[in-house]
Amino acid sequence: ERAIARHEVREIEQRHTVDGPRQDGTLDEEDDVVIIYNRVPKTASTSFTNIAYDLCAKNRYHVLHINTTKNNPVMSLQDQVRFVKNVTSWKEMKPGFYHGHISYLDFAKFGVKKKPIYINVIRDPIERLVSYYYFLRFGDDYRPGLRRRKQGDKKTFDECVAAGGSDCAPEKLWLQIPFFCGHSSECWNVGSRWALEQAKYNLINEYFLVGVTEELEDFIMLLEAALPRFFRGATELYRTGKKSHLRKTTEKKLPTKETIAKLQQSEIWKMENEFYEFALEQFQFVRAHAVREKDGELYILAQNFFYEKIYPKSN
Repeated sequence: ERAIARHEVREIEQRHTVDGPRQDGTLDEEDDVVIIYNRVPKTASTSFTNIAYDLCAKNRYHVLHINTTKNNPVMSLQDQVRFVKNVTSWKEMKPGFYHGHISYLDFAKFGVKKKPIYINVIRDPIERLVSYYYFLRFGDDYRPGLRRRKQGDKKTFDECVAAGGSDCAPEKLWLQIPFFCGHSSECWNVGSRWALEQAKYNLINEYFLVGVTEELEDFIMLLEAALPRFFRGATELYRTGKKSHLRKTTEKKLPTKETIAKLQQSEIWKMENEFYEFALEQFQFVRAHAVREKDGELYILAQNFFYEKIYPKSN
């Protein structure tokens, strides 16, 4: 896999030496852009990423998957340095859309002047855990032949919770908060109030837009309106190709009310749910100021500001 990846990179770099950046080595401002989608597992991330892949040739940008060993979301310090250097100085890959299961990384800590644009999608925490539980056992319709880690375990999520199993324990809910919190040790301290507040801070101050799985189409619509360089055509592609883009976990059984109530007694659920509700409120706030509704359809608002009283007057 590494050899194939290196070959692909060489091909792209050779193409760019022929018709790439300007002769002075600089990029146009429109092209000097990097988006990082540090995707949380089982939040419709593959469905959204497939749209980015489908659009990259037409909209002229590169998509790169960040493949970490064993899907570890925390990078070593030396890998953090390498990653920041790659993302900021790899001109042949700009404009670039990077995606992978990594926790938030603050580029400013490394002295970077122009930071990447972070986006993400999160999901109702119990729904995400249920989806992940069955995904480990039965996979999905995206790669149905792939053997999964827990394949052969037929126990339902309800049975797991009733038996106090480790795969459905409240601690397994602790994922969206640390993904937004970042690479500090306290982020991964399950149940940390500091981690929750840091995740909220980063969501507001460091992320361009955070959507929710349950309203993915609206998230895509807002991205297309705000970042057409990458997402022009994304909404129509999502609507017309929905069946091909949606990735569904197979054999998934919805948990009972009793199972949900038991998980909701956990302080960990309360914190993860608080973060989810916080993200949902912020997303709905952004959407309310960006669209209008007519006959049950959402429409992006036109530009709503202009400049006047410009001085000094030109002769």
